[in-house]
Amino acid sequence: MLCTTTAARQFQVGDHFGWRVPDPTDTEFYTHWAERNRFQVGDSLVFEYENDSVLSVEKLDYFHCDTSNPITAFDNGKSILNLDNPGAFYFISGTAHHCSKGQKLLVEVMSPQHHSVPVPESSPPALLPPQGISPSPVSPSPEAFSPVPSSSYDSTDEDSASVMLSSSAVMAPFVTFLVVLLLAF
Repeated sequence: MLCTTTAARQFQVGDHFGWRVPDPTDTEFYTHWAERNRFQVGDSLVFEYENDSVLSVEKLDYFHCDTSNPITAFDNGKSILNLDNPGAFYFISGTAHHCSKGQKLLVEVMSPQHHSVPVPESSPPALLPPQGISPSPVSPSPEAFSPVPSSSYDSTDEDSASVMLSSSAVMAPFVTFLVVLLLAF
């Protein structure tokens, strides 16, 4: 089993922009900032601001910009919050009307087991036709298996024939699926 350790990172919220009300034409500024980053357990967020605050809140409070019941509140100008478990973290400004103007942040923290290597999807389950209906057989077109004339045979023709046969093999289940789907309706 291969284990890798990733060093914890500090993320400056909003990069050089910091934590403040975004431009009215870019109210999704913090959403886009969060989408550009990958947060893992152990990382931390650094909020830098002036005459403002940072509230860690529940999901509903985030969506309603409700500052009345924060989980934690900070107003010291530079707040560092540790992302200590996987899942969603919700932050809003504690200053009136700032949240509704876009000063809010949703961070998704990946679990420690999460790998950036994509896992191949399993093949979809076989679909059975509805009871009482049997799918009609579908024959591939004669061109898909046409022989290569011996006088013009070379390795390029062999590769082309191989690709044609591979394509036919891939298409057969798809065609069967479509026939079953059409018969179901």
